[in-house]
Parts: sequence; structure tokens; C-alpha cells
Amino acid sequence: MQIPAWVKIPAAIQHLNQTTLSAGAASLAAIMAIGAIQLFGDPHAAAPRRILPLDGSEHSGAFRTPLSGVVMDAASASAAAYQDGAPLGDVTVTETDPAGAAEAAAAAGSPPLPRAPIPALTARGPLGPLPVIGPDGTSPFNAYKRPFNGDPAKPRVAVIVGGLGFNAQVTQAAIEQLPAEVTLSFVPYADRLQNWIDAARAHGHEVMIELPMESFDPTTDTGPQTLLAAGAPKDNIGKLENLMSRAAGFFAVSNYQGAKFAQSAAATTPVIQALKSRGLAFISNGIGPRAALATESQKAGLPFTSADRVLDAQREADAISGQLDALEAMAQSGGNAIGAGFAYPITVERIKFWASDLESRGVVLAPASSVLEQRTRRR
Repeated sequence: MQIPAWVKIPAAIQHLNQTTLSAGAASLAAIMAIGAIQLFGDPHAAAPRRILPLDGSEHSGAFRTPLSGVVMDAASASAAAYQDGAPLGDVTVTETDPAGAAEAAAAAGSPPLPRAPIPALTARGPLGPLPVIGPDGTSPFNAYKRPFNGDPAKPRVAVIVGGLGFNAQVTQAAIEQLPAEVTLSFVPYADRLQNWIDAARAHGHEVMIELPMESFDPTTDTGPQTLLAAGAPKDNIGKLENLMSRAAGFFAVSNYQGAKFAQSAAATTPVIQALKSRGLAFISNGIGPRAALATESQKAGLPFTSADRVLDAQREADAISGQLDALEAMAQSGGNAIGAGFAYPITVERIKFWASDLESRGVVLAPASSVLEQRTRRR
């Protein structure tokens, strides 16, 4: 069993050789599960995780998502067609579940967002469709965001749940249980990423993808497509296009790690300009300094903002609830606020509970895109 070099292995099992790993797969799984609980405090952290092959082979063919009764194969067919040289318009998309996620979401009061990719906003990419500004000037930001339908006179609070796509159970819960106004952010390396994005949009959620960026900590491994502070612009743009072509339907990108990358104007400027040219936005998760990202985004005219609070730095119910209450108070005093959390079961559960009666307290839950637009207009 070959393990990618950039996949972290708990120290307790680093001494095992390949023969031992192959012969003792069941024991290894148990050890990794225990190690994951110790490292992350989450019994679901060791759930099966697969990394999308860099050759794009996972994109072809129809497949069933972990969501009950939903088959999503549009983007898989689209990406396969790109690899074969066929235009997007020639792809035949089939729906095998007439009572699928979109109908269920609409019945629950959350109309689905349009299916992605939208042909006019799509170009060929390394692994599949890349977002582009349409011939009529329509941007992917405007086409793929969730419209704000709340009371414009009330303070707005946005919540982003990130790190989605690896843990199927938590990802499914976030998609199905959280209000449609909650913005969902996905890891680009996640297996069957387009399935998850299709399902999220079918339930009314706008989505982002996360760009792995270099950290100051040399032991932090964010995968083979990490944007590097000292990387040549051509190399970083190549990685950016690789990441963005793994799925379609996102209105913006966010960061995963990235304190070192985000402090370099030389590194961030080409990436910011590329995102601007494709009609996207950038919403930082609020962890660590982002000086160069913010400055260069403003210079380039890229819509940019950061989360005001990290909701689950402490993964206890009371601590998360306290951060949500503080976020609400911030919106009350300043007109809007954005909070960012991670794909932990306790985070999803606390957000769901907190949002259930939010409007009764005079605050409206809003997509992150609407708060970004509100802040941009005030500049």
C-alpha cells in the first residue's frame, strides 16, 4: 500500500514498514482511528478519506453520492468531455432521481441554485471546467452566489463552514441540516468534489473552494498543489488552475492555511489578478494575517473580505455558542459580521441550533456573498 509523501502519519505508526502495513490493514485502521481521536478530538476524524488523483481520472463516469437517493453526474461528464476535447454543450446530462435533492430542498423552503457549470461561464481547464466571465459580462461570482432574500434593513450575519468534502458524514449533515443561507467551503482534494457541490447547491447553499497556501510552519503539509510564497508566478497560476478546474459552481475562493503566502505581495499579486480576471471573489477564513492578500485585492479590484471570528478554535459546545453570540452582537453593532467554522460535528450542531431562532432577535442570516457586497459598497 503506497501512501503519498505529503499525507501525515501519526508518529505511533511511522515505524511500520510497507509489508507490515499491507498485512495488518485492520490493525492500522484501528491505530489511525485512535490517533485521530487523540490529535483532533473527533471520533469522525479518521473516517475514510480519499484524495482526488491529479490526473483527473476520478472525474469520468456517473456515480452515486453518499446523499440518499441522489445521483449527480453533470460535472463528471463535463470534465470527461473536456479531456476528450468535446465542447461542454455536447455533454448529455441525466437525472436518475426525479425526486432528488433539488425537489426536497424546494419543498423545505430552500429553492435550489442553478446547476453548474453554466456553459457561457466555462472554459477548458487542466482537469475540467474553469470559471470565466461570460460574453455579456456576467461573472461566476454573480451567477453562482446565493441571492440575498432577507430584510435589507436588518443587520446581516454570515456563517461559513469550511473543510468540507473529506468527512462524508459531516459534509452531508452540513448540506442537509444547515440553513441554505450558510455558505459552504470545500477542500479541493476531496473525492467526488463536484457531487458534493451539486448537492450543496441543490439545497440552496452557495459554495467556495479552498486554496491551499504555504504556512510559516514547515511541518504543515497542505498537499501537492499548495501555492508557494517563493513560487514562480507561472507555477502558482498553474496550481491555481489545477485547483479551480476540479469542480464548478463556486462563486469565490477561500484559503487553507497560507500565512506565509498571504504576506508576500510578489506571490499574491498574480493569483489575485487571475481570480479577478475570472470574475471570482476571495473570502479569507480569518485565521492569521492577510495583509498582502487584502492590499493586493484592493489594488486589483477583486472583491475581498475576511471572517471576523473563528467559531471553533475551541471545540466545545459552550465555546462555539459563545462565539456565535459574539458574532451576532458584532452584526448588531456594525451592521454585518462573518464567522467561519470547520467541518466538525459539534460546529454544525451548534450553528443549526443558534440559527433556528436568529431572526426573532432582530438579525438576519445572510450568505457570505451578500455581506461581501455590502462591505464593498461601503468602501
